[in-house]
Amino acid sequence: MKKGAYIHIPFCNQICHYCDFNKVLIKNQPVDDYLEALQAEGEKRLDETVQYMDTLYIGGGTPTSLSTRQLQTLFSNLKRAGLSWDEGSEVTVEVNPDGIDDAQLHALKDAGVNRISIGVQTFDPELLETLGRTHSVEDVSKTIARARELGFDNVSIDLMFALPGQTLHQWQTTIEKAVSLEPDHISAYGLKIEAKTQFYNWLQAGQLTPLSEDEEADMYDVLLSTLEHYGYEQYEISNFATRGKESAHNLIYWRNQPYLGLGAGAHGYQNSERYGNILPIPHYLKSVRKGECPERTRQPVSLKEQMEEEMFLGLRLKEGVHVHRFKEKFDTSFYDVYGNVYDELLDEGLLREEDGRIRLTEKGKYLGNNVFASFLFDS
Repeated sequence: MKKGAYIHIPFCNQICHYCDFNKVLIKNQPVDDYLEALQAEGEKRLDETVQYMDTLYIGGGTPTSLSTRQLQTLFSNLKRAGLSWDEGSEVTVEVNPDGIDDAQLHALKDAGVNRISIGVQTFDPELLETLGRTHSVEDVSKTIARARELGFDNVSIDLMFALPGQTLHQWQTTIEKAVSLEPDHISAYGLKIEAKTQFYNWLQAGQLTPLSEDEEADMYDVLLSTLEHYGYEQYEISNFATRGKESAHNLIYWRNQPYLGLGAGAHGYQNSERYGNILPIPHYLKSVRKGECPERTRQPVSLKEQMEEEMFLGLRLKEGVHVHRFKEKFDTSFYDVYGNVYDELLDEGLLREEDGRIRLTEKGKYLGNNVFASFLFDS
């Protein structure tokens, strides 16, 4: 079983209108103190032992809002905390197209980063402004080109659809432009308007009109057909890759495997327990300085909940849920637990079984949330 770690960097140079992640504007923030706290939290969680990480994911926020020196300190501190990685590990850093320079790219390369995930969202200038993004369309191609020149051979880009005012033609154009840049991996998610965002405030004030479910479904259909045409394989409902470039880190999540989470607002899953860290940075720092694990929640995951998660996470994947692995993991048959639900979904044409794996059908991909809810015992 692979080991992975997620490191949260909650700093940004600009707050996007749709983002509800734990983040603050970086100006006047105690960044150096935060990097020290990451080391201290890591030491406590790893009990001062060295653990090899198959995957390391630095997310945010905007990790590249850190200076070159701070990025170097980040990786040095993670190693001092006991995290170990090498050229065989997948090491990802999230990048903004207008927020990284050559010095930072060199620092990432020197630290062992071999995968960058670029927050693009759209190639339409007006929609970029709507989202509160500060980069230009040209910034994306320049960032990818420079990363390739420096030897990054695993580049992912994030896209969003069902944006306010977005047309099907605009979305098709964005996909075509994305493909023309030849990324190794594409993630594409429909917009969800979350509380505590500018979009939510505008929605409540009647200043924003979301697209309909039918319009979103049409855009998803275009996504599937276009990326398939250009040779990107859909390995998860919202993720597509060229051969061998699937996100190893995210596969840990979707295969319902344990992972370490460090940082303010980070989440982890260890020893059949899920934990969530304190969100406000000052409170996180205070807790770490006291020698505590900076948690606000810790919840044992019951066997029932583990089986539920195995289903609604695993069914997101093209590989589906392995019936044999389910038996090995939970010492009980999938059919004994979910036989009736499975038969109903099979009759509705939402699931299929092939080579000992339960998978979504094409129809099931469009109704995924309904399928997932069917496997919750209390639904």
